[in-house]
Amino acid sequence: MKKIGFIDFYLDEWHANNYPIWIRENVQATGRDLDVAYAWAETKLAGGLDTISWCKKHKIKALTSIEAVVEKSDYLIVLAPDHPEHHERLGKIPLMSGKPVYMDKTFSPDVETGKRMFELAEQYHTPLFSSSALRFSNELVDLKKNNRRLKYVATTGSGTYKNYAVHQFEMIVSLLGVGAKHMKSLSTEHANLLHVEYDNGSQATLSQMQHMGFQLQLQFDNGEGLWIPQCTDMFPRLIESVLTFFETGTSSVPKAETLEVMALLDAGKKALENRDTWIKVTS
Repeated sequence: MKKIGFIDFYLDEWHANNYPIWIRENVQATGRDLDVAYAWAETKLAGGLDTISWCKKHKIKALTSIEAVVEKSDYLIVLAPDHPEHHERLGKIPLMSGKPVYMDKTFSPDVETGKRMFELAEQYHTPLFSSSALRFSNELVDLKKNNRRLKYVATTGSGTYKNYAVHQFEMIVSLLGVGAKHMKSLSTEHANLLHVEYDNGSQATLSQMQHMGFQLQLQFDNGEGLWIPQCTDMFPRLIESVLTFFETGTSSVPKAETLEVMALLDAGKKALENRDTWIKVTS
């Protein structure tokens, strides 16, 4: 049996609590011969389970170091989804291992850190994959199959910019690709509105308000439009993509697109501080 190792800042968080369940459901459905076997975390969340207790709950063996997880595992998942500022440090030894590494969203705190992590992985021939789950929703996967050229993508969603804007940018990049030119903010105190222009004339907007679901409004180059009122089944499809990546060593998301998402996040931070001012997107 192939063994997956978790590396986290603290383990009692939503992704770590659900990934073992979804991975085991996939294994039961597909017959894959793998499981989440090992875990290590640097600390514990105040009020949450410590590493030993979390591992007992999820039937996973707690190890005492990142090095031990890397040594014993065939595949590695670096979590800390709400703390990308720790990814470079937590991921250093995994990225030097030559073993496939899935780095949870948000990939990096900025595009330059993301570049360094890819460079380290490439130096040690380590397959590396990162993505928000929203890219894998049924609706986006089906839309991309028809190869219709998009001219405008408008996304909505909720949450804070730091932790949740990545989902909307992931959807935008998965549909429009790379090549964002600049961005400006027309945000208010309680709602973020970012507008992106591309070199090829395509445009996108990100609208972030509390209690808004993930939705898309699209316009194709022939003038036709489409509304996608919800995004479904993204996590089962993400898990399938991660496990396929582990087996093949090939990421379904190009490096250039992952770095473009980080570049958009960087530009968005600056735009939010400089309302109605064009900010260059640099990936």
